[in-house]
Amino acid sequence: MQPLQLSAYTLTTPLGTGVAATVDALRASYSGLTRCDFLDVDLDTYIGRVGGLENLPVRGDLTAYDCRNNRLAQLGLAQDDFVAAVATARQRYGRERIGIFLGTSTSGILETELAYRQRDSETGALPKNFNYAGSHSCYSVAEFVQHALDLAGPALVVSTACSSSAKVFATAARMIQAGLCDAAIVGGVDSLCLTTLYGFNSLELVSSRPCRPFDVARSGISIGEAAGFVLLEKATSTIKPDSIMLLGVGESSDAYHMSSPHPEGAGARLAIQAALQSAGLTADDIDYINLHGTGTKANDAAEDQAVFNTFGGDTPCSSTKGATGHLLGAAGVVEAIISVLCIQHSFMPGGLNTAHIDPTLKSAYLLKNKQQTLNFVLSNSLGFGGSNCSLIFGRMLKPAE
Repeated sequence: MQPLQLSAYTLTTPLGTGVAATVDALRASYSGLTRCDFLDVDLDTYIGRVGGLENLPVRGDLTAYDCRNNRLAQLGLAQDDFVAAVATARQRYGRERIGIFLGTSTSGILETELAYRQRDSETGALPKNFNYAGSHSCYSVAEFVQHALDLAGPALVVSTACSSSAKVFATAARMIQAGLCDAAIVGGVDSLCLTTLYGFNSLELVSSRPCRPFDVARSGISIGEAAGFVLLEKATSTIKPDSIMLLGVGESSDAYHMSSPHPEGAGARLAIQAALQSAGLTADDIDYINLHGTGTKANDAAEDQAVFNTFGGDTPCSSTKGATGHLLGAAGVVEAIISVLCIQHSFMPGGLNTAHIDPTLKSAYLLKNKQQTLNFVLSNSLGFGGSNCSLIFGRMLKPAE
């Protein structure tokens, strides 16, 4: 594929708001997971919560889109001078030539959940102030961000569970290659709600302690919320030689089971191989792998097979979900940005909460932070039900022609 420059990016997670907070937290081996205190949820689990959203309504001209998910999107956009970077791009390309491609899994479904609690006792009617289009609709977040950034290009939302905001990188690359836009805002937003907390609990997939990927005693996920955004542009000869680029994308579908990954990681391996081919790289070129690494028995075992069978047992890898929790539809973009930060800071984060690596897993899982120059990093996002996406980021070692 033609490399695309990550001209600007920002993320807001349980680790804090903005890039600097994320780097500081990862370097300090800090976890943002806390005991579940969301609304009146009665579950013995830990969550990754972004504080203060309850008191941060969306701006006055966009009140039709007010919901927890769009509040989180607004908070995320406000960090790292991202809005200013988009404004510069808007002047360069025009508002109709910048696309918006976002991922989410549940969007503003919390508004629907709360509305159902307030149904009319006689008719069952939902409250009159309930606005499905501005909240629960998956497209709500894209429309909200488009208005917030004053853009008018193509816009869509991908909802493929945990791979949603990784797959938008592939969508943007195709749209730019096809000439439908000159630049793109890609990202993802997912916020805490009752459906994911109680839903994953009913599947016996949430842990009663902070998640511990690749641990022999791992017992499930810790659900979190986050927002992340990236401005993607074509590479040109004026780009600085050390700029970070999106070099490769790979997508696949297990087509194996509605909720379980292929036990041998077949789909994940196809996505990894497609990303390597897309980037024109080999497995030996990858310096670090940001694993999907959820902390469930089946997912970690399947991903380990895919990684080991592709890279062998020497390529360092880890999961950052012990720090952030599983961010569901926002996981792909957050971990993509973390991968970029790893390259910039020559840094590989150790997996938090993991004490004893499962001896049946063969990949080179890091338990402690490690400083090392990184040129190419792979990030895996393996969606619920087998929708997989792998992304490769790296330095622009040679100016584009």
